[in-house]
Amino acid sequence: MSGHLPVMLKEVLALLSPKDGEHYVDGTFGGGGYTRAILEAADCRVLGIDRDPDAIARGQELVAQFGGRLTLVQGEFSHLDTLLGGARTNGVVLDLGVSSFQFDEPERGFSFRADGPLDMRMSREGRSAADFVNTTDEKTLTQVISRLGEEHNARRIARAIIAARPVTTTAQLAEIVKTAQGPAAARLAIHPATRTFQALRIHVNDELGELERGLEASQASLAPGGRLVVVAFHSLEDRIVKQFLSRRSTAAPRASRHAPETRRAHDAAFRLLTSRPQTPDGTEIQSNPRARSARLRAAVRIAA
Repeated sequence: MSGHLPVMLKEVLALLSPKDGEHYVDGTFGGGGYTRAILEAADCRVLGIDRDPDAIARGQELVAQFGGRLTLVQGEFSHLDTLLGGARTNGVVLDLGVSSFQFDEPERGFSFRADGPLDMRMSREGRSAADFVNTTDEKTLTQVISRLGEEHNARRIARAIIAARPVTTTAQLAEIVKTAQGPAAARLAIHPATRTFQALRIHVNDELGELERGLEASQASLAPGGRLVVVAFHSLEDRIVKQFLSRRSTAAPRASRHAPETRRAHDAAFRLLTSRPQTPDGTEIQSNPRARSARLRAAVRIAA
Protein backbone atom coordinates (compact mmCIF):
# COMPACT_ATOMS: atom_id res chain seq x y z
CA MET A 1 0.00 0.00 0.00
CA SER A 2 3.02 2.27 -0.28
CA GLY A 3 3.06 5.25 -2.59
CA HIS A 4 -0.07 6.96 -1.28
CA LEU A 5 -0.02 9.75 1.30
CA PRO A 6 -3.42 10.50 2.88
CA VAL A 7 -3.97 14.26 2.86
CA MET A 8 -4.53 16.14 6.14
CA LEU A 9 -4.66 12.86 8.05
CA LYS A 10 -4.31 14.41 11.53
CA GLU A 11 -7.05 16.93 10.84
CA VAL A 12 -9.37 14.29 9.38
CA LEU A 13 -8.92 12.01 12.39
CA ALA A 14 -9.47 14.86 14.84
CA LEU A 15 -12.76 15.81 13.18
CA LEU A 16 -13.96 12.24 12.64
CA SER A 17 -13.04 11.35 16.26
CA PRO A 18 -13.18 7.51 15.99
CA LYS A 19 -14.47 5.69 19.08
CA ASP A 20 -14.48 2.07 20.22
CA GLY A 21 -17.48 0.07 19.15
CA GLU A 22 -18.55 2.48 16.41
CA HIS A 23 -18.81 2.12 12.63
CA TYR A 24 -17.32 4.32 9.91
CA VAL A 25 -17.39 4.59 6.13
CA ASP A 26 -14.34 5.48 4.04
CA GLY A 27 -16.16 6.30 0.82
CA THR A 28 -12.98 6.79 -1.22
CA PHE A 29 -10.75 3.97 0.02
CA GLY A 30 -7.95 4.58 -2.50
CA GLY A 31 -4.68 3.62 -0.85
CA GLY A 32 -6.33 2.85 2.46
CA GLY A 33 -4.57 5.60 4.42
CA TYR A 34 -7.62 6.96 6.20
CA THR A 35 -9.04 3.49 6.81
CA ARG A 36 -5.85 2.25 8.44
CA ALA A 37 -5.64 5.32 10.66
CA ILE A 38 -9.29 4.99 11.75
CA LEU A 39 -8.86 1.31 12.61
CA GLU A 40 -5.67 2.04 14.54
CA ALA A 41 -7.26 4.94 16.43
CA ALA A 42 -10.14 2.93 17.91
CA ASP A 43 -11.54 -0.60 18.20
CA CYS A 44 -14.13 0.14 15.54
CA ARG A 45 -15.31 -1.17 12.20
CA VAL A 46 -14.92 0.39 8.74
CA LEU A 47 -16.70 -0.09 5.43
CA GLY A 48 -14.29 0.90 2.66
CA ILE A 49 -15.78 1.78 -0.72
CA ASP A 50 -14.01 2.43 -4.01
CA ARG A 51 -15.18 2.19 -7.59
CA ASP A 52 -11.67 1.26 -8.75
CA PRO A 53 -11.24 -2.54 -8.69
CA ASP A 54 -7.47 -2.08 -8.34
CA ALA A 55 -7.98 -0.23 -5.04
CA ILE A 56 -10.10 -3.07 -3.68
CA ALA A 57 -7.48 -5.62 -4.74
CA ARG A 58 -4.68 -3.63 -3.08
CA GLY A 59 -6.72 -3.31 0.09
CA GLN A 60 -6.92 -7.04 0.75
CA GLU A 61 -3.74 -6.87 2.83
CA LEU A 62 -5.55 -4.49 5.19
CA VAL A 63 -8.53 -6.84 5.33
CA ALA A 64 -6.14 -9.63 6.35
CA GLN A 65 -4.53 -7.41 8.98
CA PHE A 66 -7.74 -6.14 10.58
CA GLY A 67 -9.96 -9.13 9.92
CA GLY A 68 -13.67 -8.66 10.54
CA ARG A 69 -13.22 -4.99 11.44
CA LEU A 70 -12.77 -4.02 7.78
CA THR A 71 -15.09 -4.72 4.86
CA LEU A 72 -14.17 -3.59 1.34
CA VAL A 73 -16.74 -3.15 -1.41
CA GLN A 74 -16.30 -2.08 -5.02
CA GLY A 75 -18.90 0.55 -5.77
CA GLU A 76 -19.70 4.25 -5.75
CA PHE A 77 -19.91 6.19 -2.51
CA SER A 78 -23.14 7.73 -3.77
CA HIS A 79 -24.66 4.32 -2.98
CA LEU A 80 -23.25 4.09 0.53
CA ASP A 81 -26.72 4.07 2.07
CA THR A 82 -27.59 1.01 -0.03
CA LEU A 83 -24.22 -0.62 0.66
CA LEU A 84 -24.86 -0.18 4.38
CA GLY A 85 -28.12 -2.10 3.96
CA GLY A 86 -30.10 0.56 5.76
CA ALA A 87 -27.82 0.56 8.82
CA ARG A 88 -26.59 3.84 10.29
CA THR A 89 -22.94 4.81 10.54
CA ASN A 90 -21.06 7.04 12.98
CA GLY A 91 -18.90 8.76 10.42
CA VAL A 92 -18.23 9.21 6.70
CA VAL A 93 -14.96 10.44 5.22
CA LEU A 94 -14.62 11.38 1.54
CA ASP A 95 -11.26 12.21 -0.07
CA LEU A 96 -12.28 13.50 -3.49
CA GLY A 97 -10.41 13.41 -6.77
CA VAL A 98 -7.81 10.97 -8.07
CA SER A 99 -5.62 8.72 -5.94
CA SER A 100 -1.85 8.78 -6.25
CA PHE A 101 -1.97 5.25 -7.64
CA GLN A 102 -4.22 6.32 -10.51
CA PHE A 103 -2.02 9.31 -11.33
CA ASP A 104 1.18 7.29 -11.18
CA GLU A 105 0.07 4.44 -13.44
CA PRO A 106 0.42 5.55 -17.10
CA GLU A 107 -1.88 2.80 -18.33
CA ARG A 108 -4.79 4.39 -16.45
CA GLY A 109 -4.52 7.51 -18.62
CA PHE A 110 -5.08 10.13 -15.91
CA SER A 111 -1.82 12.05 -16.25
CA PHE A 112 0.15 13.77 -18.99
CA ARG A 113 3.42 13.19 -17.09
CA ALA A 114 3.89 9.82 -18.80
CA ASP A 115 2.36 8.61 -22.05
CA GLY A 116 -0.48 6.14 -21.88
CA PRO A 117 -3.91 5.39 -23.34
CA LEU A 118 -6.41 8.24 -22.96
CA ASP A 119 -8.66 6.43 -20.51
CA MET A 120 -9.36 8.18 -17.14
CA ARG A 121 -12.11 5.77 -16.03
CA MET A 122 -11.95 5.19 -12.28
CA SER A 123 -14.13 2.08 -12.49
CA ARG A 124 -12.53 0.82 -15.73
CA GLU A 125 -16.08 0.66 -17.12
CA GLY A 126 -18.12 2.85 -19.45
CA ARG A 127 -16.92 5.46 -21.93
CA SER A 128 -13.29 6.51 -21.76
CA ALA A 129 -11.90 10.00 -22.24
CA ALA A 130 -10.82 8.94 -25.74
CA ASP A 131 -14.37 7.86 -26.55
CA PHE A 132 -15.64 11.25 -25.45
CA VAL A 133 -13.14 13.53 -27.23
CA ASN A 134 -13.33 11.53 -30.46
CA THR A 135 -17.12 11.53 -30.78
CA THR A 136 -18.47 14.68 -29.18
CA ASP A 137 -19.24 17.94 -30.99
CA GLU A 138 -17.27 21.16 -30.60
CA LYS A 139 -19.90 22.94 -28.53
CA THR A 140 -20.17 20.15 -25.95
CA LEU A 141 -16.40 19.70 -25.73
CA THR A 142 -15.96 23.44 -25.24
CA GLN A 143 -18.57 23.53 -22.49
CA VAL A 144 -16.97 20.62 -20.62
CA ILE A 145 -13.46 22.09 -20.77
CA SER A 146 -14.71 25.54 -19.81
CA ARG A 147 -17.02 24.56 -16.95
CA LEU A 148 -15.23 21.60 -15.41
CA GLY A 149 -11.69 22.76 -16.13
CA GLU A 150 -12.32 26.50 -15.66
CA GLU A 151 -10.21 26.92 -18.80
CA HIS A 152 -10.40 30.33 -20.52
CA ASN A 153 -9.15 28.98 -23.87
CA ALA A 154 -11.68 26.16 -23.99
CA ARG A 155 -13.03 26.89 -27.47
CA ARG A 156 -9.58 27.09 -29.04
CA ILE A 157 -8.58 23.83 -27.33
CA ALA A 158 -11.77 22.05 -28.37
CA ARG A 159 -11.27 23.07 -31.99
CA ALA A 160 -7.66 21.84 -31.90
CA ILE A 161 -8.71 18.48 -30.44
CA ILE A 162 -11.39 17.96 -33.07
CA ALA A 163 -8.99 18.91 -35.87
CA ALA A 164 -6.46 16.34 -34.61
CA ARG A 165 -8.88 13.44 -34.11
CA PRO A 166 -8.51 10.59 -33.46
CA VAL A 167 -6.80 11.37 -30.15
CA THR A 168 -5.77 8.19 -28.37
CA THR A 169 -2.94 8.89 -25.90
CA THR A 170 -2.26 11.27 -23.02
CA ALA A 171 0.92 12.60 -24.62
CA GLN A 172 -0.92 13.35 -27.86
CA LEU A 173 -3.67 15.24 -26.05
CA ALA A 174 -1.20 17.18 -23.89
CA GLU A 175 0.71 18.33 -26.95
CA ILE A 176 -2.49 19.35 -28.76
CA VAL A 177 -3.58 21.46 -25.79
CA LYS A 178 -0.14 22.99 -25.31
CA THR A 179 0.02 24.00 -28.97
CA ALA A 180 -3.52 25.40 -28.87
CA GLN A 181 -2.58 27.59 -25.92
CA GLY A 182 0.04 29.31 -28.07
CA PRO A 183 2.78 31.55 -26.59
CA ALA A 184 0.72 32.01 -23.42
CA ALA A 185 1.48 28.39 -22.47
CA ALA A 186 5.02 29.34 -21.50
CA ARG A 187 3.73 31.87 -18.98
CA LEU A 188 1.37 29.52 -17.14
CA ALA A 189 2.23 28.52 -13.58
CA ILE A 190 0.90 25.01 -14.28
CA HIS A 191 1.23 22.65 -17.24
CA PRO A 192 -0.96 24.04 -20.06
CA ALA A 193 -2.93 20.78 -20.26
CA THR A 194 -3.76 20.58 -16.54
CA ARG A 195 -7.23 22.12 -16.69
CA THR A 196 -8.25 20.19 -19.80
CA PHE A 197 -7.22 16.87 -18.26
CA GLN A 198 -9.10 17.78 -15.08
CA ALA A 199 -12.23 18.62 -17.04
CA LEU A 200 -12.21 15.38 -19.02
CA ARG A 201 -11.59 13.28 -15.91
CA ILE A 202 -14.44 14.93 -14.00
CA HIS A 203 -16.78 14.50 -16.97
CA VAL A 204 -15.90 10.87 -17.72
CA ASN A 205 -16.43 9.87 -14.07
CA ASP A 206 -19.36 12.25 -13.38
CA GLU A 207 -17.45 13.33 -10.28
CA LEU A 208 -19.62 16.32 -9.41
CA GLY A 209 -22.85 14.35 -9.77
CA GLU A 210 -21.31 11.55 -7.71
CA LEU A 211 -20.38 14.08 -5.01
CA GLU A 212 -23.88 15.57 -4.86
CA ARG A 213 -25.46 12.13 -4.58
CA GLY A 214 -22.83 11.03 -2.08
CA LEU A 215 -23.53 13.94 0.24
CA GLU A 216 -27.24 13.10 0.18
CA ALA A 217 -26.48 9.43 0.90
CA SER A 218 -24.17 10.43 3.75
CA GLN A 219 -26.87 12.52 5.39
CA ALA A 220 -29.34 9.65 5.08
CA SER A 221 -26.86 7.17 6.57
CA LEU A 222 -25.35 9.08 9.49
CA ALA A 223 -26.66 8.36 12.96
CA PRO A 224 -27.31 11.36 15.23
CA GLY A 225 -23.89 12.54 16.37
CA GLY A 226 -22.27 10.99 13.30
CA ARG A 227 -19.68 13.06 11.48
CA LEU A 228 -19.17 13.90 7.81
CA VAL A 229 -15.61 14.86 6.81
CA VAL A 230 -14.84 15.84 3.21
CA VAL A 231 -11.50 16.75 1.61
CA ALA A 232 -11.88 18.53 -1.75
CA PHE A 233 -9.14 19.49 -4.18
CA HIS A 234 -10.60 22.11 -6.47
CA SER A 235 -13.11 24.91 -6.31
CA LEU A 236 -15.99 23.08 -8.02
CA GLU A 237 -15.94 20.26 -5.47
CA ASP A 238 -15.43 22.56 -2.51
CA ARG A 239 -18.30 24.80 -3.62
CA ILE A 240 -20.69 21.84 -3.73
CA VAL A 241 -19.65 20.70 -0.24
CA LYS A 242 -19.84 24.23 1.16
CA GLN A 243 -23.31 24.89 -0.28
CA PHE A 244 -24.65 21.50 0.81
CA LEU A 245 -23.50 21.94 4.40
CA SER A 246 -24.61 25.56 4.47
CA ARG A 247 -28.14 24.63 3.36
CA ARG A 248 -28.41 21.62 5.65
CA SER A 249 -26.99 23.35 8.71
CA THR A 250 -29.58 26.14 8.62
CA ALA A 251 -33.23 25.46 9.34
CA ALA A 252 -35.60 26.40 6.56
CA PRO A 253 -37.78 29.44 7.43
CA ARG A 254 -41.21 28.49 8.66
CA ALA A 255 -44.13 29.69 6.59
CA SER A 256 -45.89 32.86 7.70
CA ARG A 257 -49.44 32.38 8.99
CA HIS A 258 -50.41 35.14 6.55
CA ALA A 259 -49.04 33.33 3.48
CA PRO A 260 -49.42 29.81 2.07
CA GLU A 261 -46.71 27.31 2.99
CA THR A 262 -44.54 26.87 -0.11
CA ARG A 263 -42.19 24.24 1.31
CA ARG A 264 -42.19 21.90 4.24
CA ALA A 265 -40.52 23.35 7.33
CA HIS A 266 -37.68 21.25 8.66
CA ASP A 267 -34.92 21.37 11.23
CA ALA A 268 -31.26 21.60 10.40
CA ALA A 269 -29.60 18.24 9.69
CA PHE A 270 -26.03 19.25 10.53
CA ARG A 271 -24.00 21.43 12.86
CA LEU A 272 -20.85 22.75 11.22
CA LEU A 273 -17.54 21.70 12.73
CA THR A 274 -15.59 23.95 10.34
CA SER A 275 -16.92 27.45 9.74
CA ARG A 276 -14.18 27.88 7.13
CA PRO A 277 -12.29 25.19 5.24
CA GLN A 278 -9.15 23.87 6.88
CA THR A 279 -6.04 23.73 4.70
CA PRO A 280 -2.78 21.76 4.99
CA ASP A 281 0.17 23.39 6.70
CA GLY A 282 3.43 24.21 4.97
CA THR A 283 5.19 21.12 6.26
CA GLU A 284 2.63 18.79 4.69
CA ILE A 285 2.66 20.67 1.40
CA GLN A 286 6.44 20.42 1.29
CA SER A 287 6.37 16.66 1.88
CA ASN A 288 3.31 16.05 -0.32
CA PRO A 289 2.84 18.74 -3.02
CA ARG A 290 -0.46 17.15 -4.09
CA ALA A 291 -1.93 18.37 -0.81
CA ARG A 292 -1.50 22.06 -1.65
CA SER A 293 -5.03 22.57 -2.99
CA ALA A 294 -6.83 20.51 -0.32
CA ARG A 295 -9.82 22.03 1.49
CA LEU A 296 -11.35 20.17 4.44
CA ARG A 297 -14.91 20.70 5.70
CA ALA A 298 -16.80 18.78 8.35
CA ALA A 299 -20.14 18.68 10.14
CA VAL A 300 -21.96 16.58 12.72
CA ARG A 301 -25.42 15.06 12.19
CA ILE A 302 -27.91 16.51 14.64
CA ALA A 303 -31.24 15.13 13.43
CA ALA A 304 -32.41 11.69 12.44
